[in-house]
Amino acid sequence: MSDADADATADAVGDGNPPVRRVSDWNAERLRGLAGEHETPLYVQDLDRVRESCERLLAAFPDADVRYAVKAHTGRAVLEAVRDAGLDAECASAGEVDRALAAGFGGSRLHYTAVNPPARDLDYVAGVAEAEPELTVTVGAVDTLDRLAERGYDGRVCVRVNPGVGAGHHEKVTTGGAAKFGIPYDRAAEATRDAAGRFDVVGLHAHAGSGIDPDQLDSHRELVARMGELARDLSEPSDRDGDDPRDADPIDLEYVDVGGGFGVPYEEDAPALDLPAVAEATREAVAPLPAGVDLAIEPGRYVVADAGVLLTRVNTVKPTPDETVVGVDAGMTDLLRPAMYDAYHPIRNLGGASGEPPVAEREATPVTVAGPICETGDTLGRNRALADPSRGDLLAVGVAGAYGYEMASQYNSRPRPAEVALDDGRAAVARRRETLGDLTTVEREADRDRTDRPEGDR
Repeated sequence: MSDADADATADAVGDGNPPVRRVSDWNAERLRGLAGEHETPLYVQDLDRVRESCERLLAAFPDADVRYAVKAHTGRAVLEAVRDAGLDAECASAGEVDRALAAGFGGSRLHYTAVNPPARDLDYVAGVAEAEPELTVTVGAVDTLDRLAERGYDGRVCVRVNPGVGAGHHEKVTTGGAAKFGIPYDRAAEATRDAAGRFDVVGLHAHAGSGIDPDQLDSHRELVARMGELARDLSEPSDRDGDDPRDADPIDLEYVDVGGGFGVPYEEDAPALDLPAVAEATREAVAPLPAGVDLAIEPGRYVVADAGVLLTRVNTVKPTPDETVVGVDAGMTDLLRPAMYDAYHPIRNLGGASGEPPVAEREATPVTVAGPICETGDTLGRNRALADPSRGDLLAVGVAGAYGYEMASQYNSRPRPAEVALDDGRAAVARRRETLGDLTTVEREADRDRTDRPEGDR
């Protein structure tokens, strides 16, 4: 598709809530204007698209509790859009709980799903639960249950189970079979019954992994089926021996959370996930759930991935005997996924600031798009056929809304980029660009703290 065709398509996209947005569906003129106004690197997040994705999830899972996995994108504007769309918040850290509270999620819509939580996180969440008793804490180890009890917490608990089944776009995000995540399946029933003696056990949880594609749905279905079986087992009286009469009581669960991880197509010709088919397969696999027990899911990537794009400016074009390297001002500190997971992100040349020479008239050239970080792995894409890049051209890196800004860092002492949120056509800065001064703020504050302390305490 030419850029002229892409712009025409962009004008027609939006009202139909299509299941996937390609990088070619973004309006080039609008993106060039945003880059000119806010400079690069620049993240652009479309809140209308976030809401559309929420609508698709709620339509596909009308009887389920849909929770947004906050770690995919924690920006306030995104969280508020998700909240207003009707999704709850699933938080992996105390910081994410704090962000969700600030974005207006009440305790009944907060789920804290920790993995080996640090002591200060548990301290914070236990304190929040005193004011928000409907908050739910998901626990993946008996040790964590003990640590909660030590803090006087006796509230709502969900038990995370390791079902021994995993899936995902990369081994580093395949969680369902990794020992780090959840109580082993063969011990989960006993651990849950024990927990019910100390806490209000309201749910079971499992998660196969992140970025599950259509070829991995069998693993997802197997995980769901195992969780349904466990829920049915716990809904019956236990036949184990014990002095505590509660050993025989069934567990009164509210929900079974089968995770999220629904994939999105990153490559231009990859098909969109058939979400209604996934929803139907999920319902069939988990059924029949005990009376009064609901299904819950917690998508993150699916909500925000194709709602975001990263804009970066070409600063160097270097032909070499092996390849042409196109240097840009964004790198692995801005978008880590290609270096971390060998992840593919589509890249489109939007041309120069003035749009000249027209991109549509340039010949497609295979290039490597490399960032400014002193690492060989700092590339955003290799062997990409782009309209012949020139210095000053603007490149759009697509499907960057999930785990893009969230994984940004200050490595090589590079300030993090700015982010603009689009809402009903209007653009507003959601996160300002960091400055060089921001890089040393914590050090200067530490210096001031030392200076302010009495000389004997320094």
